[in-house]
Amino acid sequence: MSETLQTTDVAEVATAVASDAYLLDETVSAVRVAGSALLERFGGVVSHQSREELMRGLAANDDTALDILRPRLTSLRPEAGWVEDELDGGALPPGEWWVVDPAEGNVNHLHGLPDWAVTATLVRENQPVLTVVHLPLTGETYTALAGAGAHLDGRPLRVSPAADLGLGIVATSQARPDEDEAVVRRVGSSITAMLLDALVVRTSVPATLHLVNVAAGRIDAFWQFAGARADLLPGALLVTEAGGRITDIEGRPWTPQSETFLAATPGIHTQAAATLSR
Repeated sequence: MSETLQTTDVAEVATAVASDAYLLDETVSAVRVAGSALLERFGGVVSHQSREELMRGLAANDDTALDILRPRLTSLRPEAGWVEDELDGGALPPGEWWVVDPAEGNVNHLHGLPDWAVTATLVRENQPVLTVVHLPLTGETYTALAGAGAHLDGRPLRVSPAADLGLGIVATSQARPDEDEAVVRRVGSSITAMLLDALVVRTSVPATLHLVNVAAGRIDAFWQFAGARADLLPGALLVTEAGGRITDIEGRPWTPQSETFLAATPGIHTQAAATLSR
């Protein structure tokens, strides 16, 4: 009887993985189409003379991608919820949710800068199970499936083997434009600490593009304060599946409710956490 149950359990797990792998493939297709639509809108700097004009430009990009992503992803998982605000943080209600950033790095897109992407992540019981990050300008597509690894256009990703923070390239980002002053000052202090301990410190938005570089072994650590779900969940799954370590700044397991975030190659994670905790 126990052998029968064990065989049944294995079969159910295999079926679930196969189903999620199909979902991942279909999500890749949807995200790439949305990325192509944003690429058609990309060019020079989009002029704006007020906050209202800037917000209209951002919304136009979001709507362009969402008009493609929402119906396609909803058809894949009709019962899944949909996260409307990419700047939101905290735990999600039970069940499945699509966490989508239709124009990750949207402000860069409007300024004619290359650092932007389209992301979609399926979250199940507050755990990311699959993610797609597509960079339309390069054509690169990063994917991760829980338990099945992280990939760049089908090629496996592994984090850096670095073991010395003093030889490492690290990065950080701001979570949102109108951040609390205390958080802003903490970000500044953390950058100063890393400038003293690491080889090179990179600071830019969006977070996701730093995290794909951690997963690909190009940089060695990334940290952020007051993170939002949409800019951390895709990279968290990619880095984890590429062999990296994800915690908060104090080294505790990271969740969407955490107030801080640290992703690093295992060889320097403890050193990075110590630097950021000073």
